[in-house]
Amino acid sequence: MTKDKVALVTGASRGIGAAIAIGLAKRGYDLALNDILLVQDDLENVATSIQETGQRVERFLADVSNKAAVECMAADVLNAFGQVDAIVNNAGILIAGEMDGLPETVWDAVMDVNAKGSFLVTQAFLPSMKARKYGRIVNIASIGGKHGAPEQAHYSASKAAVMGFSRVLAQEVGPLGITVNCVCPGIIFTDMGRVNLEDPQVRKAWQAKTAMARIGEPDDVVGPVAFLASDDAAFVTGQTLNVDGGIVFS
Repeated sequence: MTKDKVALVTGASRGIGAAIAIGLAKRGYDLALNDILLVQDDLENVATSIQETGQRVERFLADVSNKAAVECMAADVLNAFGQVDAIVNNAGILIAGEMDGLPETVWDAVMDVNAKGSFLVTQAFLPSMKARKYGRIVNIASIGGKHGAPEQAHYSASKAAVMGFSRVLAQEVGPLGITVNCVCPGIIFTDMGRVNLEDPQVRKAWQAKTAMARIGEPDDVVGPVAFLASDDAAFVTGQTLNVDGGIVFS
């Protein structure tokens, strides 16, 4: 059980982000929840679930792809809690489309949230972590960043960027007691994951590709993230962990 530690989870209103936030609360973390105004009601529901665990929770509305908004959020979080021990950069979007004819605006939107968002949030909180010589940064990438799938080249590129960013940052901040790791979920049954699962035949095909012969649930991602956010993972950094039931084996 973790005591007196604070975790920030971005994109915490639904799916994997909500599961991670609630899971960390059950493990004793106080939570700073982030998402955008559009999903404020969903974020409030997650906050209510965390309150039921007895942990403190605060909500912070901000678009992680907007530097000014992120810097304002970081100031508000640190003012509210005094510290952030673990950051889970989970906010992400997927807008499927073949490269031939893919609008530049779609490419930019996916890269801005998925890749730049992780960079901006991390950069905003890094000075406070450096000052304390402690921090756990867990970036949610995807097995799509390793292999990808048709109509997801831009998404795959964004998640590969997150992994590269994490590997280099781990080397920069390791001497300061800060670890940086990635979790790469596979096919998870979330609102975003349904892009891959709407067709029953596609769903069957993914189940057949998975060693455990099932589609993942958001709760399947919680344990690995909680481990990397904990002191049990103090000597683990710069790594990418596949959480996919056995699709990618590297």
